[in-house]
Amino acid sequence: MATALKEWVDKQISVITCDGRNIVGQLRGFDQVTNVILDECHERVFSMEAGVEQVVLGLYIIRGDNIAVIGELDAGLDAQTDLSAVRAPALNPVVHA
Repeated sequence: MATALKEWVDKQISVITCDGRNIVGQLRGFDQVTNVILDECHERVFSMEAGVEQVVLGLYIIRGDNIAVIGELDAGLDAQTDLSAVRAPALNPVVHA
């Protein structure tokens, strides 16, 4: 997985963590165990009552063992999306049975 991240360096990505958080930012670096460094990042907090709240995090490191899903974000499409109109329940944490 770590080698697949090379093409996403300096691009905007979205990371969903095992505890259900959605963090968006510029991928600045990673290592062999998929620890990632994100810059200019923010957490998107989803709610059924209000729109998506964006909490500024700045420079952020996410441990590889806490990453559930990672992918490139289409910056153009993301800029066109009105996040204040999006209503969604928060994601549940990953549960290992």
